[in-house]
Amino acid sequence: MLTAEKVKIAALEAGADLCGIGSMDRFDENVPKEMNPKFLFPEAKSIIGMAFRIPRGVQRGIEEGTQFYQYPSMAYGGINEIYAPSVLYHVGKVIENEGYEAMLYRNTGARGVVSDMDGSLGNTLSPEEQIEISERAKTETAHHRTVQFTRPAREDSVAPDLQFHFRLAAVACGLGEMGWSKMFLTPQFGPLQRLAFIFTDAPLEPDPLYDGPPLCRRCMACVRQCPGGCLSDKESIKVSVGGKECEWGKLDEWKCYAFYTHGGRYYNPFVPKEVFDKNEDGALDVLEGKAEADEVQIMNVYTALSKYFPSWVGYNMAKCGGCIRACVSMLERKGSCMEGRFKEPLRTGKPWQL
Repeated sequence: MLTAEKVKIAALEAGADLCGIGSMDRFDENVPKEMNPKFLFPEAKSIIGMAFRIPRGVQRGIEEGTQFYQYPSMAYGGINEIYAPSVLYHVGKVIENEGYEAMLYRNTGARGVVSDMDGSLGNTLSPEEQIEISERAKTETAHHRTVQFTRPAREDSVAPDLQFHFRLAAVACGLGEMGWSKMFLTPQFGPLQRLAFIFTDAPLEPDPLYDGPPLCRRCMACVRQCPGGCLSDKESIKVSVGGKECEWGKLDEWKCYAFYTHGGRYYNPFVPKEVFDKNEDGALDVLEGKAEADEVQIMNVYTALSKYFPSWVGYNMAKCGGCIRACVSMLERKGSCMEGRFKEPLRTGKPWQL
């Protein structure tokens, strides 16, 4: 007999660090149709959420300004592309051996019918992949952050490929809550995890939504230490998941995209200072605080700085000063879910900048 407990044991034994189960009815009619996981598998009764811990140490090189690609290659690529899929496969077999279906859903890199940047339909560029295609692979096939040419397969459905909101889905599975930075926080690991999911028609007992002490202190360290000023300290986004209100600071996703990968003049030691000083044709205006962020401006940044990427690991290079590290540092220092977990704190002095 398949039970929630059996599924959780299988997930943890296979390598997940956390596992929670939610009921599909926690996704109500207010979820945008193009992002509602109910359309993935209409007969699904349960969603199984798994969290995979990010070792704090993969951020050490960024914290010290000494080594930058372990975080994107290990904590992004290694978990999303290698480790989590193997766990999904194992747990899916356990479910299907009991006669129920398991729809596995790893982190796909946000290639859905709507843009993960601004929710728009249609052509939304993915600059780093565009450069890979046009300059390295030497083809004319463009890559995008959305699936451009797609339409519903039947009436009253949505166009493939549907990409749902992972962090809100994790809330629905009772794993934790949203932080002001828009990062998902768990009691066990703070913001240090990646997520993956299984949808199943098995009627599994759901976990309660998280209702423990607030995980986010609303200290605004994430706002203060964002090098691009991408996160508001006043405006917020509020949504409800299973009756639980989730709130996070309003984020300029396009600007965040630019600063995460390129850092700006104070957080990117790979780009000569004179390149920022010259700012040829205004290509770096977004990073210099002289222009609003949009697709065109982001493409300008990528085109101007692509030759300074130190390595190509399949995931964007992380050069940002960092909401995640700011969050970890503050949660360790001021008392919250990260307090007392490590013998030494992540940060012992002021964050570096050039």
